[in-house]
Amino acid sequence: MSTLWRINVYVTLFFAAVVSVCLVVLLRQAEADVQRELGAAQVLVDYLAEAAPNDPERFVRLEGYLRHVRLELVAAGESSTLNATQTHDRLTQFLYPQPAPLHRIALSDGRALLLAIDPQDEVEEAQDSIVQLLGVFALALIMSLLAIRWAVRRGLLVLDDVLLALQQIGEGQLAVRLQTYPLREAEQLAEQFNKMAAALQSAQAENSQLTRALLNLQDTERSRLGQTLHDDLGQYVAGMRAQIKLLQVVREQPQTVLSVAQVLEEHGQQLQTGFRCLVRDLYPAMLDHLSVAQMLEHLQEHWQQSHGGQCRLHVFNTLPLLTVAQKNQLYRFLQEALTNVSRHAQATEVQIWMQYKAGAVRLLLRDNGSGCAVPHQGLGLRSMAERARTLAAQLHIQARSKRGWSIYLYLPMVGE
Repeated sequence: MSTLWRINVYVTLFFAAVVSVCLVVLLRQAEADVQRELGAAQVLVDYLAEAAPNDPERFVRLEGYLRHVRLELVAAGESSTLNATQTHDRLTQFLYPQPAPLHRIALSDGRALLLAIDPQDEVEEAQDSIVQLLGVFALALIMSLLAIRWAVRRGLLVLDDVLLALQQIGEGQLAVRLQTYPLREAEQLAEQFNKMAAALQSAQAENSQLTRALLNLQDTERSRLGQTLHDDLGQYVAGMRAQIKLLQVVREQPQTVLSVAQVLEEHGQQLQTGFRCLVRDLYPAMLDHLSVAQMLEHLQEHWQQSHGGQCRLHVFNTLPLLTVAQKNQLYRFLQEALTNVSRHAQATEVQIWMQYKAGAVRLLLRDNGSGCAVPHQGLGLRSMAERARTLAAQLHIQARSKRGWSIYLYLPMVGE
């Protein structure tokens, strides 16, 4: 059953309940009115029964003018029509259940005057009231159903548009937008939907741009790795092979063999150092064994040696134990932040504050660089934002003009 039909059924049932209550009240009131009116008619019948023998013709002329009382003058041997004309429908039986008594007054000339109480006028009034009540409620029900159909159809058309737009978004058509509607609620719904679609479209564009940047970075890293292996490590390997060939030639010359061995040792040490640097850039294996404080100190020393700036580290309270994945993400986050400082801020000093308080790790990084009005949304900041999202942390970046950047990371610890 559709929503519109369900609403129609509910409204019809409500109207039926109200009509039933009104009918009960109306019938109770009509019953009381019938009893009261027919009680007064019974008094009139009793009076007429006493006064009619004196002048029956005069009272017969009153027929048609008396309310709730019927008169009939019959000759001897004639049958009365009063009993035949009395109605016995259900409404009359409900309002006046007792049978109407028939008074027969014998006259001196052999005729008889018949008097009877007639509730039909009062019953017809009650019947007219019931018909009017049902008519009014029927008209009100029809008008209500039409109004509901008109209003609900307008709302359902809006829902149909929203459903179609959601299906299009589910198919990847993020450029779809809803039109404006005259209804205030529908207009608010369309406005929020359009904002959501615009945000999804913007996020998709940013993700596409980030994906392209990551692919370019991946290609750049592969090129740099290949160049490092070829130019640096490859040369050492080639030189060591040449020295080994030389050893085969001068194997009978101990002094030359010793000199070549020293060269091989130096090349091997340089080769080992190059591999360690390469592995450290690819994945800092020491994170598996270092604490968070030691990791920060290592990053501090490495950045100072690499960039020549001053990095001050302030650690408050005992830092919690982080998983290897969390330490890796936090390390990469700080590494990217410090790289951005060295590349874009022209800063000579960086200060890092780290504190564990109220079940959360708070990290603040500030530099004394030039700053800018709006931070450039490059790959570095996007990478930092993605790592903060991976850590389920909150990231706030503020660029202070001529006072450097301020980067704040709030990392709640689950289960603390």
